[in-house]
Amino acid sequence: MRRAVRAIPRGQVRSYAQVALYAGRPGAARGVGMELSDLPTHDEVPWWRVIRSGGTLAPAVAHEQARRLRAEGVTVHQRGNLFRVELDDGERG
Repeated sequence: MRRAVRAIPRGQVRSYAQVALYAGRPGAARGVGMELSDLPTHDEVPWWRVIRSGGTLAPAVAHEQARRLRAEGVTVHQRGNLFRVELDDGERG
C-alpha cells in the first residue's frame, strides 16, 4: 500500500479505492484508510494525496491535508468544514 501511495505524483490525488486497486487489494479502500491513519508521523508516505472517491477530504485531517495539497498546487475548495478537490476523469474511482 505504501508503494501505491508513493507512486501518486506530486500535485495529483487518488481515491482510497484507486490505491487499493493499484496495491493489488481491490475492494479494500477502508483498509487503505486504516493503514494510512496508522502511519508514524515521521513516515514519508504522502498520505495527503489520498482522498475519498467523491473528492472530499477526511474530516479528521482535512485542514492539514488541504494545506499540503495546496502547497503542491492542488485546488482545494472549502465550504464550512467540508473540503473538496475537483477530480478529473483519471482521478475518479
